[in-house]
Order: sequence, then structure tokens, then C-alpha cells
Amino acid sequence: MARYVSNAAFSSLPTPEPLQCGRFTLTFERPLVMGILNVTPDSFSDGGKFAMRGDALRQAERMMVDGADIIDIGGESTRPGAPPVPLDEELERVIPLIEQLRGAQVPLSVDTYKPEVMRHALAAGADLINDIWGFRLPGAIDAVRDSQCGLCVMHMLGEPQTMQVGEPAYQDVVSEVRAFLEERVAALTQAGVAKRRISVDPGFGFGKATVEHNYALLAHLPETAPHGEPPFPILAGMSRKSMLGAVTGRAAPERLAASIAAAVCAAERGAAILRVHDVAQTVDALKVWAAMHDATRRG
Repeated sequence: MARYVSNAAFSSLPTPEPLQCGRFTLTFERPLVMGILNVTPDSFSDGGKFAMRGDALRQAERMMVDGADIIDIGGESTRPGAPPVPLDEELERVIPLIEQLRGAQVPLSVDTYKPEVMRHALAAGADLINDIWGFRLPGAIDAVRDSQCGLCVMHMLGEPQTMQVGEPAYQDVVSEVRAFLEERVAALTQAGVAKRRISVDPGFGFGKATVEHNYALLAHLPETAPHGEPPFPILAGMSRKSMLGAVTGRAAPERLAASIAAAVCAAERGAAILRVHDVAQTVDALKVWAAMHDATRRG
């Protein structure tokens, strides 16, 4: 399995504390790569490619060989304007896949906001719940509280069907995202969820009114996380998103180079987890980035 140089001196920023993630404890001496596995017919860049279970299993195996540290399984598209998927349909897409992959040597994440999907996914063997709603829906915290799974709390203004309609308004996008994440982390810890289980995501492209908002979040990535010592792990997910198309003029399938550049920029700014479609290429880019930092450290 491909791996790249570990070096705790990559950044002057403090290293996040380890993340309790179901069967695993994740440490962040280097950024971890989360491979996206969309088992949907309508995701914005790879919809339909892995909707058949055999194709999804082969893609999961390929990403692990390519160096994925986490596999993130999604059974419902959350692209802008996407319609919700019925509960039974999402369960049918996701749960058998978890059951077939649960012997994997990397954590299995499930990208869902539905409490019932969370419960079934954890029972099937999922290690992490990645919730675009930030565990705000009724029953979401109850669904995860008594497990040992990791949690990713994302900021989103609005909801997928409407989040880019009109002009989502911010006075200061960085501080407002941080305030939202602080409130959600407080809600989780007050409910009895240990801090060591929580990571955060500023939600690139989710209810951000302008391209400038997204790049402000990237430029000030450490400031988007709730204050803490050590800091919470930050997940950055920009792979193939419209914020990249806006500056390159390229359609989603043509945004590989831009996605890699965004991932390296996020790593440089302290991202602990990089959520990507193109695992092998991102791992290669991080190897070069790591080698440069290692040479700098040694002088």
C-alpha cells in the first residue's frame, strides 16, 4: 500500500489530537487521505460510476491500494439542488457495502445526515459518521452518542436543495463558520460525546455565497475550527468542486490538477484529513510535498 513520508514538522501549527474512530485511533503526524466512494446515480462528478455493488467494491479496493487512509461511503448526493433519497433506498445502497468492507484495514466512513442510516451503518461496522448537517437533525446525536465512532461535523448554510439559491449572506465567513462549529461541538460534548471523537469541516461549497467565501475559508483554514488545545482535526473537501471550476474554467471531470493543488494548499494550512476522488494522484502529490518539508527540516 502506497504511503508517504511522515514528518510532524510539516507545519508550525499544533498537531491535532488523535481521533477515536470506531475500531481505529487516527493520528495526524501527516494529513490523511479520505477516498470518496459515491454509490449514487447522480453525484456531481462521478454519479452512476459505482452504483453497482461490484463496481463499488472494486473501487474501494483500488483506493486502499492507492493509499487511502479512510473510505467515505455516500448513498445520497448532496450536490446543490439534489433531491433527498428515501431512507430505504439509501440503506440498500450503503449497508451491504459496509458489511462487505468491514474487514478492511482502514476506517469506513458513512456520509449521511439521517439518524436511522447512522444507526444501521454503525451496527453494520462503520467507524465514522460524516454529517453535512452537523448532527442538527432530531435524533442524530442520540444515534451516535453511545458508540465509539468518529464524527465529522460540517458547516452548511441552508440545505442541499436550496443552499446555493439566492445569496447566502455572511458578514465574516471565517468567524461565522467557526461559531457554528463551536456551537455544534458544544452540543455534542454536552450530550456526552468525547472530544476525542470529533473532527470538523468548514463545508467548502455548502451554502457559501461566493467563490471568495470558499477561498477565504481555505486561506484561513485553521481559524475555521473551534478553539482548543490541541486543535480539532479539520477535514477539507474541495475535490472537483465548483470553486475550482470558477478559477480554472474547467468542468468537474477536468479538475484533477486543481483538486490536487487545493489538497496541497489545505495540507499546508493544517488540514488533518483530505477528502478526495483521486486518491493515487493526491497521495503522490503529498509525497512530493512531504519530501520538500523533510529536506527543509534537515537543512
